[in-house]
Amino acid sequence: MDIKYCHSRVTFDGKYWDLSVGVERAFEPVPLTDEVIGVDVGIKHLAVCSNGMIFPNINKTKTMKRLEKRLRRLRRKVSRKYEMNKEGSRFVKTRNMIKLERRCLLWQRRINGIRNNHIHQATSAIAKTKPCSVVMETLNVSGMMKNKHLAKAVQEQKLHGFKAKSTYKCKKYGMLFIEADAWYPSSKLCSQCGAIKKGLTVSDRTYTCQCGCKLDRDLNASINLARYGEAFVG
Repeated sequence: MDIKYCHSRVTFDGKYWDLSVGVERAFEPVPLTDEVIGVDVGIKHLAVCSNGMIFPNINKTKTMKRLEKRLRRLRRKVSRKYEMNKEGSRFVKTRNMIKLERRCLLWQRRINGIRNNHIHQATSAIAKTKPCSVVMETLNVSGMMKNKHLAKAVQEQKLHGFKAKSTYKCKKYGMLFIEADAWYPSSKLCSQCGAIKKGLTVSDRTYTCQCGCKLDRDLNASINLARYGEAFVG
């Protein structure tokens, strides 16, 4: 059997040098269900699915807050060292500063590893339900990063990485990955009667409609995304 290697690269994460090589291989198709899963990503939760699966924001856990606090302290310590060793318009880097910077790299490596592992577990759990299609909204991450109040939270969530991992895992199992139209009002649309609530704000976490529908905002959006996918497939 011919094996094709591609996309070889060498990376350094602050502790290890890694050599990664892509291998092209054929996967046997797996039996899929008729279910279409809508996935709404956000800040409060990493992802809320139309089938009831909820993946929390790992950055709100005590472990991650403790690691972030430790990293901030180390970075402030490095900054003070630079100010102490300033000579005119240049900085003199000492051995202690190099050691501190390396410790910062290792703490950042640990934090990134926890976040990436959480995203891998979430996307794998969605893929293992074996739906015929997975639907996500079109993410304007660069536009979200322009909001100074949300930029840090959006960056920590790694939404672009979540989408990229979902895409290739859907392709691996033979599922269809669908991006909803950028102007599709998944959050403002009522999942029961189809009415659009124009006055919905970001602070409104519960969607309430005149028809009596009362749902979590993210769950309502994921149900609408699933119906968008059903219409797209049909």
